[in-house]
Parts: sequence; structure tokens; C-alpha cells
Amino acid sequence: MSISLNINGEDRLYHGDPRTSLLDVLRDTYRMTGAKSVCSAGFCGACTVHVDGVAVPACLRPVGLLDGAAITTIEGAAPLDTLSALQAAFAEHDVVQCGMCFPGMVMSLTAFLRDAPAPSRAKVKTAMVGNLCRCTGYERIIDAVMSLQDSESAA
Repeated sequence: MSISLNINGEDRLYHGDPRTSLLDVLRDTYRMTGAKSVCSAGFCGACTVHVDGVAVPACLRPVGLLDGAAITTIEGAAPLDTLSALQAAFAEHDVVQCGMCFPGMVMSLTAFLRDAPAPSRAKVKTAMVGNLCRCTGYERIIDAVMSLQDSESAA
């Protein structure tokens, strides 16, 4: 079966089992290893990508249901050799530790911030419910997100 995908702005044609998870297609077929395979059950958030602009766990999406979809991975979150504002804020706040949750956090919070550009700390905490981190602690992540508002208000 052939499945048409647009991944990070590039049209791709996947030939394979339509039951294969989007995560496996991204990692094994296209060598996009930013989305991490951690729980394979959709609760850790490490494999979060955007499908048609919506943050979803790639491990739970059979590629056969995504024909014609636009997919954005962490590799497409910012132009090559640059960081998105959120990625830069994560770096400035030392959020990056082991790196397993980082891509999923960025993708989840990017989608959240697109819809809620000036959230409260409580709303950021709620938005992070689907992402687990064992290294950094969530306060630094929240601080990084909140700093984006501080920098916009200073501009």
C-alpha cells in the first residue's frame, strides 16, 4: 500500500504495512529519530509530533490512517541550524538533560502555545500532563515557557 505524507514540508510516499505506527515509519524508514520510542502506549509523550497541526503520540497512529496528512517532527520545528523560541528557552533554562522527553515536550508545548500564547503557570502545567520527564523536573520547563511571555512583554 502507498501512503502519501508531507513530512516537515517534504512530500513522501510510504510503501509498507498501513498498520505500522507513524513513529516506526519516521524513525525506521525516514531516519527521523527525534521522536523517541519510550512507552509505546501513548502516555509518556516522548514521541509527540504534529499531524495536521495537532499534537499526537506518533506511537499510536497507524500510518495507514494518515494518507495526505501534514506531519511536523522536532526536526521540522525550526529552520535548519536554528532553534525555535521555545527550544532556545529550554536551553536557556537548562531543561535539556537526557533528551528523551525534550522533543515531545517541545512539540506538545509548541501546539499549546499556538492556541494559548499567554498562558498562566497553571495552564502550562495542565498542558504538560501528557509528557513525562524524569530528569529536569517540571519547574524549569514551566519557567522556560513563562520566559517567552516575559521576553515578548519586554520587546
